[in-house]
Amino acid sequence: MTQRSGLALAVLALAVEEPMHPYRMQQLIRERGKDKVVNVGQRSQLYKTIDRLTRDGLLEVRTTERPATRPERTVYAATEAGHETAITWTLDMLTAPRHDFGEFTAALAYLALITPDIARDALELRLADRRAERDRVRDELERVGPHVPRFFLVEAEYALAHLETDVAWIEGLLGDLDDRTLRWPDELPITTTTTTGGPP
Repeated sequence: MTQRSGLALAVLALAVEEPMHPYRMQQLIRERGKDKVVNVGQRSQLYKTIDRLTRDGLLEVRTTERPATRPERTVYAATEAGHETAITWTLDMLTAPRHDFGEFTAALAYLALITPDIARDALELRLADRRAERDRVRDELERVGPHVPRFFLVEAEYALAHLETDVAWIEGLLGDLDDRTLRWPDELPITTTTTTGGPP
């Protein structure tokens, strides 16, 4: 069974829309702003995904184009199984979230490796980045919202909600660092042990 991913779903969805070559897929993903939710930065990854979907019978080669002065381009179309898989993946992604092991969460789990001052500096840098991205997404939604049906903007709305939550949470954590509500292990009171020598 083909492993699902956001990129694989995007490829299948585009191939369902109409047969197209990989360059056109990458171009449309960027033109439609879907590169904010699907990683198409590396074309090699796109080709690997297409090869995997073709191998598993979800895509098929429809034709080969030979534009003048340009390399040969293979045009792919979704098979019936590919169309059904795209629908299944969409439903699964909506209803059954898969746990993501985020790097930021991992870093929070090991804050004790650095000092409070270094942690504060790092968090302030992240906060500045998240504020800038929040403002960018908000401004973009305000700019295109009146001209584009909301249906095509729901993922941006969701991204904005996450960014607003991130900003508020990091601001709160920095406040806890400043007023020492959040203290490092070596700043905490020593815990006494039980008479058996184990943890209390």
